[in-house]
Amino acid sequence: MYQNNFYDTEIEIVDEDDELSDNNQDMRIGMESVLTSIKKMLGIVEEYTHFDADLIMHINSVLSILNQIGVGPSEGFSIKDIEDTWTDFIPQSSKLEFVKSYIYMKVKLLFDPPLSSAVIESTKQMISELEWRIQVAADPVKTIEEEENSYD
Repeated sequence: MYQNNFYDTEIEIVDEDDELSDNNQDMRIGMESVLTSIKKMLGIVEEYTHFDADLIMHINSVLSILNQIGVGPSEGFSIKDIEDTWTDFIPQSSKLEFVKSYIYMKVKLLFDPPLSSAVIESTKQMISELEWRIQVAADPVKTIEEEENSYD
């Protein structure tokens, strides 16, 4: 045990490698969860599940919008619980990382809209910009040579 005088708390230092790797794996899985990460961005702790059904409904609505834009699996995608991860929806692609911010902002407006109309308008403008950027990233640009070969 380590006594932290600043906060008057005790911190247990663990030396066992397997316990640390299990904790790291649990944290990594939690960080990849769509529901958990949206809850975190909304300021809701993972353990508080009272709003999960509402959040899942809003997240799935936004996932449907993204599917219409051309992002995600062609057959569509929805989450059911904490087990559904970002990599289930989009591959590990840095081009579409801002999908997470987009989903958060849309869910925030649906679930817990700001009181200020200026903040709402600003958020809507950011959503519009992200929507445009997501469409550009999701729609592969063909070179002139690829365009000519596609007509053959």
